Amino acid sequence: MKEVKNYILISCAVLARESYYCAAVSENIIDIIMVDQGLHDIGEEGMVAELQKYVDSVDIEKYDAILMGYGLCNNGIRGLHAEIPMVIPRAHDCITLLMGSKERYRDYFDKKPGTFYKSTGWVERVKHNLANPDSTTRKLGMETYNEYVEKYGEENAAYLMETLEGGLNHYDRLTYIDTGVGDFSQYKIDEKSVADERAWIFEEYHGSNSLLLALVNGNWNKKDFLVLQPGEVIMPTHDNNIIKSEKIDKEKLKK
Repeated sequence: MKEVKNYILISCAVLARESYYCAAVSENIIDIIMVDQGLHDIGEEGMVAELQKYVDSVDIEKYDAILMGYGLCNNGIRGLHAEIPMVIPRAHDCITLLMGSKERYRDYFDKKPGTFYKSTGWVERVKHNLANPDSTTRKLGMETYNEYVEKYGEENAAYLMETLEGGLNHYDRLTYIDTGVGDFSQYKIDEKSVADERAWIFEEYHGSNSLLLALVNGNWNKKDFLVLQPGEVIMPTHDNNIIKSEKIDKEKLKK
């Protein structure tokens, strides 16, 4: 009989439902720390610092390894380190985790550029990003629609939101990734309406929990996972491996 392990999963809340599902069916004992999605919006330095706090809070006597429900995420995990093994999927971001592999993500990305991705977690967890005063968008002066209405009236608020969303102009497709956890058909209907309003193509993609399941089950092949040892830090590779380990530079850590 395979030995049951005790792992702690530190996961982005965008993957909340998938993470809890995979923990529930895993053969191992999985505790979960769910981290607010808005962490992505405070910049690389801030995100790394906050995630390191979560890693440092782990009781290393209690767990066999720390599992990260994150991809590289704009270098938001660069430099992370732990006193026990830490396992990270080789993923650019959470879309890889929702699709099931970096290969599936790369194939879709190459074939269908200009795609805006949504999922259950993206629908549920990204509504309140502008409430974070440390977010990049707030620092740039962006506010919520209701705040604009209060300050400038409904017509001007609508104009401001339309103008500020100009960064979406290079998208022409909205793809909803369904990992099969729960039935959220209304979300798909709502997101199709969003796509229709923008004159975008709408597509449903059948995602996979295989990568997250392999993570919590301890099936860490080198192709899909980096197993970071104590004394090492996570670094980007800028190739298909996405991340690698490097020996800790103690002088840099002091700065």
